Amino acid sequence: MYSKLQLATRYFNFLLTASNGKGYGTHSPFVFDFITQVLNRKNHYYAYETVEALREKLKLDKESIVLDDMGAGSVVSPASERTIASLATHAAKSPKYGQLLFRMVNYYHPETIVELGTSLGITTSYLALGNLKANVITLEGSTGVAKKALDNFRSLQLENIRLVQGNFDNTLIKVLEALAKIEMVFVDGNHREEPTLRYFRQMLPYMATESVIIFDDIHWSEEMERAWNEISNNPRVMLSIDLFFVGLVFFNPAFKVKQDFSIRF
Repeated sequence: MYSKLQLATRYFNFLLTASNGKGYGTHSPFVFDFITQVLNRKNHYYAYETVEALREKLKLDKESIVLDDMGAGSVVSPASERTIASLATHAAKSPKYGQLLFRMVNYYHPETIVELGTSLGITTSYLALGNLKANVITLEGSTGVAKKALDNFRSLQLENIRLVQGNFDNTLIKVLEALAKIEMVFVDGNHREEPTLRYFRQMLPYMATESVIIFDDIHWSEEMERAWNEISNNPRVMLSIDLFFVGLVFFNPAFKVKQDFSIRF
């Protein structure tokens, strides 16, 4: 993975070339709509308070759990045992990106959502609250973390989430085969090139026409940048949006001409 200095340098260079994030001069109606109605939407939703209250509670939880790390490790600590507070503080997606995912679900209304990497369930909760009628299937490799996430879903009374515990290498294909189609996927686990590309290829046949896959930490390392480059250039991807910390790929053939955007957020 890149050091903090390397990541900061890459982010600075990204800002120099990315569009301003206001939508001005964007010739794609879909992207303009995404920027103005989703990316920069300033509406306040009650779900924000609900999930952030859970986050604050977890940040005070000193309970330790053993991690079954099946990915590229942790940016903060490689330890196999971490406190709930540490995970809530360092491993969970920030409110900014969790709330973006909520707005995407709330605006596009996907019926089936798959998440790779539940962690404590903070992002999962944002996804589930975005559309309470959606079927949210979240995959988590670590047994202890999965148990805590289930407790959190119960505390928020979220009944539209199904958690599948186990290594993605074993669980993902079984989940995919049980679904007719998928409208949204959030990939936040195993930050390595080969598994990321393998999961992407496994998901491709199941993606609905108007669907999106969101990849976390696409600039986290050289490996992830190579993976993102291959994914965004896949022939089935008709639109890619690089927000630096996350990347989005859309498959709708109605776009006709493939487009790639880098947008400040």
